[in-house]
Amino acid sequence: MEATIKSRRTERPLLGWVRRFLHYRLRGHVDPKRLVRQGLRLGTGVYIAPGATIDPRHCWLISIGDESALAPGVHILAHDASTKAHLGYTKIGEVRIGRRVFVGAGTIVLPDVRIGDHAIVGAGSVVRDDVPPGMVALGNPARTICTTAEYLERHRERMRERPRFGRSEENKEAVRQAVRDGVAYVE
Repeated sequence: MEATIKSRRTERPLLGWVRRFLHYRLRGHVDPKRLVRQGLRLGTGVYIAPGATIDPRHCWLISIGDESALAPGVHILAHDASTKAHLGYTKIGEVRIGRRVFVGAGTIVLPDVRIGDHAIVGAGSVVRDDVPPGMVALGNPARTICTTAEYLERHRERMRERPRFGRSEENKEAVRQAVRDGVAYVE
């Protein structure tokens, strides 16, 4: 039997794949290219934070619009297996997230939900019903509380009174002092 010697050149694609896999999986990153190959519809300029989860087995039922952002720990589910043991079927539903949507940290988006363009979903929410375009929703279950325009105007007013900072690392102590008596804003 003749031994074969593999060159490093032929092993590199596999090593590259393993490196990418470990980077994404062990560090809690979503691999959007893999999910898109599996059917996820992903707009341009979408930000998916580390620790966000997009239903990997049913990602073909999920669409995320241009310039949307998913904060750390967001879970987007297009299936609900609670019916499987009792009925023999898993419930599935389409999830559509519009353009310029922000989904806050730790939010769970359940199957058969639409989040409209320019909506904001507060951290820790459970979204089981649709969120209309241009609305802010939060809570468990998520409920709309105001329009996105009202929410942003409230913060514009606060920004006139509260400190604002750039992203410079040199500002940490000044920011720490500023937030002792309320919120501040950073770029």
